[in-house]
Amino acid sequence: MFLYPIKKETLMADDSNKTDQTVDFGVLNHLLGYRLRRAQMNFFSKFSEVCSDLGISPGLFAIIAIVERNPGLTQTAVAQALGNDRSAMVAAVDKLEKMDILERRPAINDRRSYALFMTQQGKAFFQTLNERVMEHEKIMASRLKNDEELEWLLNTLDVLSQ
Repeated sequence: MFLYPIKKETLMADDSNKTDQTVDFGVLNHLLGYRLRRAQMNFFSKFSEVCSDLGISPGLFAIIAIVERNPGLTQTAVAQALGNDRSAMVAAVDKLEKMDILERRPAINDRRSYALFMTQQGKAFFQTLNERVMEHEKIMASRLKNDEELEWLLNTLDVLSQ
């Protein structure tokens, strides 16, 4: 097993959850999946701080971003692209439709399916949202040493996600 040096004090990213007791993470310190999950939780927590006033979660942002670049994809295709459950997708699209960000239209090749499109309001909303998200990403990425380290991390995450 590959072991790497770990600073106990740096594992807990959310200072508001600190206790007066020291926690030994044991084997968790050496589990890549656990460390990735902790990083994801930290990113999502910061994302919520940036976008919660707009009613957008990371999952909703992902749906909007896919539809913005791929107008006309079916709900099923978007769910598959994101690795989401189709049933959860219905509720997410319902919310985005009520917010007048996305709209469903009958799919051209299958009238039983719905294709997703951005509304005019949704296009403007996405510009504002995307600016916030990119600023959030820039702040989070600034924790890395340089652009090369960021590129290495992105490439490594691509490998791990396959």
